[in-house]
Amino acid sequence: MVILVDMEEQQTDRDLDITAETCPMTFVRTRLALDRMAPGQLLRVRLRGAEPRLNVPKTAAEQGHTVLSTQDQADGTTHVLIRKVQP
Repeated sequence: MVILVDMEEQQTDRDLDITAETCPMTFVRTRLALDRMAPGQLLRVRLRGAEPRLNVPKTAAEQGHTVLSTQDQADGTTHVLIRKVQP
């Protein structure tokens, strides 16, 4: 499920920059970050490329997390805001 929110208004609990990673490591790093967070916390993931832009939000949602927004940035990166759910 994707819920649109204004990412600028959201205070995140953790930021993860995976712009230098390639698939499948992009979601591996994202999942490890989510595993270290408490339910309800917000993770902002900064990524680059078409494959991670598609796969990170999709896989997070498949894992049961809530993807709050996906926003393309002027510098060519994408920011994805994810709320961790109960394990």
